[in-house]
Amino acid sequence: MTSTWASAARLTVPKLHLNFDLRSTHPRSTQPSRVYVGDSRRPWPPGEEEKDKGYTLYYWPGVPGRGEYIRLAFEYAGEPYVEANDVKKLLPTLTDTARGHPTHFAPPALELPSGRLLSQTPAILNHLAPKFALAGEWGSKLAGPDANALTDEERERAEEERSIVNQLVLTALDLGSEAHDVHHPIAASKYYEDQKDAAAARAADFRAIRIPKFFGHFQAVLAHNPDTGEDGTFLIGTRTTTADLVLFHVFEGLQHAFPRLFAALEKGGKYKNVFALHERVAGEKGIKEYLASGRRQEFGMGIFRHYVELDAEE
Repeated sequence: MTSTWASAARLTVPKLHLNFDLRSTHPRSTQPSRVYVGDSRRPWPPGEEEKDKGYTLYYWPGVPGRGEYIRLAFEYAGEPYVEANDVKKLLPTLTDTARGHPTHFAPPALELPSGRLLSQTPAILNHLAPKFALAGEWGSKLAGPDANALTDEERERAEEERSIVNQLVLTALDLGSEAHDVHHPIAASKYYEDQKDAAAARAADFRAIRIPKFFGHFQAVLAHNPDTGEDGTFLIGTRTTTADLVLFHVFEGLQHAFPRLFAALEKGGKYKNVFALHERVAGEKGIKEYLASGRRQEFGMGIFRHYVELDAEE
């Protein structure tokens, strides 16, 4: 296995295949932090950002990565956030013991209005979901204006729905993690070219077994949603949740990585509700504007990668 020092040394060669995930080494960047407001991601006027600390998202520059799931929640809700992606400051900030206990293993991390940091994508989404009305009809009541008026029974129902939404978020994120391991099945510290044979074998299994298994599960969840019926495009109830947003982005990433396979899956119609969810979320207010803004990070050398030799119709 390539050592940390050897891996770092390899970053000096011209042909880079960097692995932008939680386990990898990131190149230097002089890209400044970005400040966005709401679904159109408008910059705050100079000095205005200092008046309200709000939320700050810490993540690597250059790829959507795991930070994209969190961005989608902010964009959908129209909530302002600051994005800090100075590579020189990123890890020192997250591992600074003066910032509080515990320190944080890796990005993404979110600085809350309180000044405290929270890391791990599903933990961040679970925290934001009720506040942004993305935890389902009942789950979102936990942060609504009438939260204190909930009875014990109502609060239990709300907590259960919030947890179910998180359950679906975790399942979709599992699929995203498996997608990464297709092109890096042996070690994240090695180049894709160092493990192409293993990647080809992993890709065949992923296309034939793993994607159908996950998509079959989500198709069943959508088709059996009692609030929408067999043509439903909402995972829970009749409103968008963080689970819908996460599945949307995983779908986007997989479609980028396996375009031939996805063309065949769409033609086959077996997962029509999953495809319909993707289309619905893409047209949602906030998401639609974000996708059209040109500011969304493009897929590249991150979690979801397209290698022609790993894609096939089956």
